[in-house]
Amino acid sequence: MTRIRRVLIANRGEIAVRVIRTLRELSITSIAVFSEPDRASLHVLLADEAYPIGPGPAAESYLDLERVIATARAQKADAIHPGYGFFAESVAFARACEEAGIVFIGPRSDIIAALGDKLAARAAARRAGVPMVPGTEAPLATLEELRAAARGIGYPLMLKAAAGGGGKGMRRVAREAELESAWSLTRGEAQAAFGDARIYAERAIERPRHIEAQIVADAHGRVAFLGERECSIQRRHQKLLEETPSPAFDARLRARFAEAACRIAKQVGYLNAGTVEFIFEDGEFYFLEVNTRLQVEHPVTEMVTGLDLVAEQIRIAEGAPLSFGDAPPAPRGWAIEARVLAEDPAAGFMPSVGRIERVRFPQGPGVRNDAGVYRGFEVPVYYDSLLAKLVVWAGDREGARRRLLRALDEFVLEGVSHNLAFHRWLLTHPEFVAGNLSTRFLDEHFDPAALQAGPESAEVALFAAALHEREERMRIAVAEPNGSQARSSWKWPERRRSGVRELR
Repeated sequence: MTRIRRVLIANRGEIAVRVIRTLRELSITSIAVFSEPDRASLHVLLADEAYPIGPGPAAESYLDLERVIATARAQKADAIHPGYGFFAESVAFARACEEAGIVFIGPRSDIIAALGDKLAARAAARRAGVPMVPGTEAPLATLEELRAAARGIGYPLMLKAAAGGGGKGMRRVAREAELESAWSLTRGEAQAAFGDARIYAERAIERPRHIEAQIVADAHGRVAFLGERECSIQRRHQKLLEETPSPAFDARLRARFAEAACRIAKQVGYLNAGTVEFIFEDGEFYFLEVNTRLQVEHPVTEMVTGLDLVAEQIRIAEGAPLSFGDAPPAPRGWAIEARVLAEDPAAGFMPSVGRIERVRFPQGPGVRNDAGVYRGFEVPVYYDSLLAKLVVWAGDREGARRRLLRALDEFVLEGVSHNLAFHRWLLTHPEFVAGNLSTRFLDEHFDPAALQAGPESAEVALFAAALHEREERMRIAVAEPNGSQARSSWKWPERRRSGVRELR
């Protein structure tokens, strides 16, 4: 069995912070990397060691494969955790780790290759006997091939990038007149996003729910299903809020769903944590794709199972069996995650950048904050808009919904546009309360005018700001009883904090 003692996190923001915290609990040295705009980021401040890897653009820093691997080798990292995004599902990066003798905390490169290609993943699901949406089984070489396929599939249909993921390289086509432009645009997006212009077509499911299965698999032949997650609330195919369990599932359907997800994993010899994604409509589910990484929404699974999925990933990477053996913990209660984003929902969810002038995270029973920001942090223009994840747990869905509303009312975030008011709107919408969800929820129900501040939202904001100000005054008074300027005297213990080092 491999003993991992030093881990480089090839990522940034809240996921890097999340991984660092588990590493600290396991007494494993955490090694951060950072671009110049991220020099004062929270993941840099929390890590045991931190090293610069380039300027702001991701292609010149976090996506510089040679520089990341060279840093890991120079600092004698046993392993690399990729987080999600960036290199998390990169065959080339996983292979580079293998060739450098560095453990990649995730699936082997051949597994990523087999499942990262959506057509290959569909073929694996077909061999496993898992239901799939009707569509093409090979990449479409010409526009004429697409026209012929469309006649067989029917309209509306979806064009999808074979190497795609994360909602990129996808386009709905409602009628034949749209085919030519959709063909050109989707191929261009696929090439730009993934360096691979191959696309395929499948029938469009008009009002699907997006439901995914969390799986973990070890090197001892165990594949475990850790529950489903409902991820139907989306904008532009990007998830905004997730919950577990799904309000659409009963015990019998969940058993069928779990069995299908595990069959796919066994079909390809899956290893480590991953997510099998499905679309669901009218009581039937259809295979969508496999994400060969940890998901943004993994905390809801942790809240209902009591597991640390990052710790499980490290155990698997070391060659150890799953911590729970052959009996996964039975999920308990209900968890919901709201993604807190630097964007303006009232302006088409346009991203926002700037300085965080004030932030106060909610607390209390059943509340978890996964965040990568603090007061004074500069939100850079180069990366995605995710600032934090607010996660709550309660005994049932209604309790979790009410708890999340309470936590949102206590959340203070100033300096950039954000989507806290959007989440309040969503959680109080009658269709959400009833559990009537689909990926078209926002198209059908969201009106930006609903986010205009009314008396109630203004009162909540004033209350939260006043509470934050009161806490700040109390903190200063305790730190400096005589009223002089407060000074922090706390620092990381020397045995854990090695500091930011420049590469020589």
